[in-house]
Formats: sequence, C-alpha cells, structure tokens
Amino acid sequence: MKGDKNTIIGFVLMGILFIGFFYYNNKQQSEYLQQQQHIKDSIAKVELANKPVIDSATLVSDSLTADSVARSATAGDFVNNALGTETITSIENEVIKVDLSNKGGQVKSVTLKKYNNSLFNKPVVLGGEKNSIEYAINTAPNQAAQTGNLYFTASPVEKKADGSQLVTYTLNSPNGTKVLHQFVLRPDDYMVDWNISMNGADKLLTQNTINLNWTTELHQQELNSKYEGDQSRINYYSAEEGYDFKRTGNSGSVTLKDPMEWVGFKQQFFSQHLLSKSANFATGSTLEMKRIQDTTTRQLFESKANLSLKIPAASIATIPLQLYYGPNDYKVLKQYDNGMFETVDLGSGIYSFVRPINRYIIIPVFDFFAKFIANYGWVIMLLTIVIRLITSPFMFKSYLSSAKMRVLRPELDELKKKYPEQQKFAMEQMNLFRQAGVNPMGGCLPALIQLPIFVALYSFFNSAIQLRGEPFLWAKDLSTYDVLFRFPFHVPLLGDHLSLFTLLACATMMVSSIYSMSLTPTTGMEDNPQMKMMKYMPYIMPVMMLFIFNNQPAALSWYYTVSNVITFLIQFVILTFIIDHDKILAKINEKRKQPKKKSRWQEQMEAMQAQQRKMEEMKKKAQK
Repeated sequence: MKGDKNTIIGFVLMGILFIGFFYYNNKQQSEYLQQQQHIKDSIAKVELANKPVIDSATLVSDSLTADSVARSATAGDFVNNALGTETITSIENEVIKVDLSNKGGQVKSVTLKKYNNSLFNKPVVLGGEKNSIEYAINTAPNQAAQTGNLYFTASPVEKKADGSQLVTYTLNSPNGTKVLHQFVLRPDDYMVDWNISMNGADKLLTQNTINLNWTTELHQQELNSKYEGDQSRINYYSAEEGYDFKRTGNSGSVTLKDPMEWVGFKQQFFSQHLLSKSANFATGSTLEMKRIQDTTTRQLFESKANLSLKIPAASIATIPLQLYYGPNDYKVLKQYDNGMFETVDLGSGIYSFVRPINRYIIIPVFDFFAKFIANYGWVIMLLTIVIRLITSPFMFKSYLSSAKMRVLRPELDELKKKYPEQQKFAMEQMNLFRQAGVNPMGGCLPALIQLPIFVALYSFFNSAIQLRGEPFLWAKDLSTYDVLFRFPFHVPLLGDHLSLFTLLACATMMVSSIYSMSLTPTTGMEDNPQMKMMKYMPYIMPVMMLFIFNNQPAALSWYYTVSNVITFLIQFVILTFIIDHDKILAKINEKRKQPKKKSRWQEQMEAMQAQQRKMEEMKKKAQK
C-alpha cells in the first residue's frame, strides 16, 4: 500500500517536472525566434534603404512594354496592328448610342437614351470597361492572336439613304489576308448588325471554326440590387425542330446541349443578346454568370460566353451577327420575330401555363387603357375592375352557394342537437345538402379561378418595364416597393423598410376575409381541427402577405388593394341586394320534393361511413 502511494507521488512529481520543462523550453524558443525575427527585420530595413527607388510610373511603363512585346510576338503578319492608341467612334439613333472601339473593332458600351439608372438619374449604360467580344485568328504558322488585342483601322461614319449608320473596322496583312468588322445601326432600333468578313478565312481560322469569347459586365440599374440580381438570368434560344427557349438561374454556368440561334444575359429590365443569323452557336458552347457584390462600381455580375460557330470551308467568308442592347419590353422584342420576347418572364417553369393569360388578356387590356390614361396607377385600377368583372359570374355562384348554406343554418343547428356524434351528424348533413341541392364545395371555385390570374399578374408586374420610374400617389416608382419608413436594421424576410401599399393590401384582405368568414356557416364543424384553424386564416394570411409582398413592386400591392375592395363591395351588393334568401329557401324546398339520385361518390362515402359505424359497434361489444 505504501509502495503504491510512493509510486503515485513519483508520477505526480514527474508530471510537474515535465510541465515545467515544456513551459521553460517553449519560452526559450519564443525568445530565440523573436531575436531571429528582429535580426531579419533589421537586415531587411538596411537592404530596403540601399535598394534603388523605382516609381510607380516606371513600373507601369515596364508593364506596358512587356505587354506590347508579348502582343507583338503573337501578332505575326499583323504586327503593324499590335500597337496603337484606342479611339472611340460613336453611332446613334433615337433610342441608343453605341460606342465602338478600334481595339478589337468591337462594341465598347451602349447608352440607352430613354431609360435612366434609378440610382444616379443618368442614362442606362450596358457593357463597360470589361466588355469585349473577341476571337482568335492565325497570324502566322503556329501563331495566333485574339482580335481584342489588335488595333483595327476605322472608317468614318457613313450615313445611308435609309437613315442607317455604318462603321467599318479593318485588319490588313502584307500577304493579303484581311478581316473586316462592319457595324450597322438602323433608325429607332436597339439591334446592331455586326458583320464579320474575312479574306483568307481558310488560313485565318482553324478547322473553319470561329470561337467567340464574350465578356460583359452587368451593373446595378435599379434601387434594390438584391431583387435585381435575383431577377437576372442566362437566356438562350433555338427555333430548329420546334420552339426551344431556355433560361437558367442568376449564377453559375451552362453548357449548350443543342445548337442555339442566340444567347443573352438578362437583368430585371434590360438585357444584352448576341445573335447568329447564319449558323447556330454549336453544341458545347458555354455561358456563365458570376455574381459580384461591388459597392464601388455597382457591378452585379461578370458574364462570359464561349461560343463556337462553324462556317463553310472557303477562302472568303462572311459571318452575319447581331447585338441587342436594350429594354426587356415585350412589344419591342416581339417585333424581331426571333423568340427574344421570351426574355420577358410572363410565366416560367411550373407556372408556364399563365403565359397565355398575360399575352392575350393582361397585356392587351393594360395597353388599351394606357392609350387613354397617362398615369399607370389608374390603368392598374381599371385593369383590376375588368378582371373582377370577368370573374364575377364565378363569384356569384360562390356567394349563391354560401347563401344556400346560410338558409340551411337553422336545420344544421337542429341536426347538431339531434346527432351530437360527429360521424352521424356528418352523414345526416350530407343527406341534407343532397336533398337541398347544395354543393358545400361550391365556394372553392372562385379561389381556383383566381389562382392562375394571381400567378399571371405576379409575373406581369415584376416584368412590366412600362411601370419603371412611373410615380403614383406616394410611390415614386411602381416597378419597385414604396417606402413608408425605413428601419435602422434589417428584419428577416421583411427587409429594411415597410411598404404602405403592402399594408393597405393586407388590411383590405383582412376586412374582406373576416366579412366572408362571417357568412360561412360553421354549425357542426366546431370540433373539426381544420375549421378551428380556418377561423384564424383571416388574420394569418394578411400577416404572411406582409412578409411576401413588402419587397414586391408597388403596382402588385396596389392591384390587390383595389381587388380586395372590389371583392368586398361585390360580395356585399350580391348578398344584400341581389340574392333573396326567401326565394332560395323556397327553391330548396322545391328541390327536396324531386326524386334524388345518389352519385357514385355519395354512395361510396355512405358505404365508408356505414362500415365505420359497424367497426365502432363491434369495438363497444368487445369492450363489454
């Protein structure tokens, strides 16, 4: 025992010694490392003091020299075009101004004259410093250069008799090969024709393929950068072997599985498209959108496309392309007849079924009223009235069904007293409804009818560029949320603000729902958990709507405010002045006298209830 005790004491003392040793050793190592670092820092200071000073201008000059040497080395027969000074040539019409650069012979940026950036109240500019569309050409045996690194010779702007403007950029080599980039802008048009011509295409291109590399910036144009980013998409389209339009999410990449006529990068209200008028962009081409949060430059995305085009094997080749820089306006895009109107999201994915509603009902009615009324807020109100009038026959059937339920309420109360057992009461209630010719599900039809309209209008108001920048009442812009006041912090799901139009929509929904619920008989359903929950729906739904709609366009909240008010008024008028409850009761009594034929559904329900009663009776007997 004593030996065990001494052993334990020995281990404890050894542990203390080890701990002390490691502590002392680490301390010594730390001091040694600090001394060594001090020596290194001193040496570095001496070396820095003796190092010759090179100013930033020299560094930039050396960098440019190295870049120039590298470009000259790859320019081959086009060495005379390897160095130069970038100059900008502008062509413009009534709607856009296109800045063209001799470096690469390409579009630098495009200014949209009719639209202002919501942040700075300056014209919207698409493209930018990183905007580039280039491709590789063979400049000499085993040498290639990107056209974006070569300086083209620009012709003066040429104005045609039809009002169009033309600029030609040229690359010439001593051996006779030539590259021409011709840009044509027509009056009142957002589309720019870009025709690439080559003399010696069989030498300039490898395997008769031109590989276009398109890089462009997508900058913030709207007040809500997050919502604008969420609405951004990659789009591409082909009409071969039927209609084929596709869109992706707002970030990531996609590889084309089929040849495509055009590709594009879409923002909430503006987009950039590259179109091929001859051969389609080949399978295997890639598109990419990378989301960027740059608060300084307001850049939202860096977008890239690597596109391959196969051209006929010949010495002389022409490659007709087009560039679209403009608004996502359904009417503007529709006129090009190439599927670009699908860029305007009027219903996509599982909600594609609402596109016809938007195209053939919502848009025509909206445009009709817009011809006569300047303020779009009142146009939306008239659109709402038209929609409510169209759906009013279904609403009348719903309210008529509700009125029938109301006149049967006394009988339902009596049945509840007579049959306190829920299952027996449910069967007798069904018999009463069948005899009276009442469909208890009749009130669900209007909700089902309005669901497609709800989805259609949600898509329409999020895509309608006509509403952009349009004020109404206290809202400065119907295409985005209005602000009653801002919070000093971010509220999850709600955001940093509170919208007055959303509050009105929620309040009117609550009033309309409470009134509707007060007219719905609940006799016999008090013990039903679903009905208990339904009592709270008039309060739950408006609260949910507040969180859903607070960041949505003010136009959408205004529509639902008007719609809720009209629904309440129609409901009140129909139930108060049109529907005669005494006549309804008389018709119900007449209906009872007629012979009834049970439907298969009623027969199945009654059989199931009878089976359940038998099982309960057997349980009671077994318990006894």
